[in-house]
Amino acid sequence: MTPYRHRVNYYETDKMGVTHHANYLHWMEEARIAFLDQLGWPYDQLEALGVVSPVTAVQCHYRAPTSFSDQVDVAVSIRSYRCPKLVVAYEMRKADGTLVFTGESSHCFMDRAGKFLRLAKVLPAFDAALRAQLPAEES
Repeated sequence: MTPYRHRVNYYETDKMGVTHHANYLHWMEEARIAFLDQLGWPYDQLEALGVVSPVTAVQCHYRAPTSFSDQVDVAVSIRSYRCPKLVVAYEMRKADGTLVFTGESSHCFMDRAGKFLRLAKVLPAFDAALRAQLPAEES
């Protein structure tokens, strides 16, 4: 998968000139949405099918600062998938290769009424697309 590319905006920095820590969460979401697009399952399409995927947990590790105009590439991978739970991993690097952030977000799959979904039954093609992205030891 192609990493998501983000250029740090001026408004994303704080008084010290570094990116405010909360913005990395936004970039995680932007990258996850781009990842689903690349899988062929845009999030708006999933929502139109009645599937939602709320965040249940987030883990962040800030490794190096970024600042205005830095280009940050966000690599996304699936750490684990045992439906209805999905764990997504993120690695962010500056254009020069400097590791700036690692993290994970956990999600579940539900219908709009709040009932957990077994994707293998309701969306087997999406389930298969997610499973195809699992690390070899998980698949």
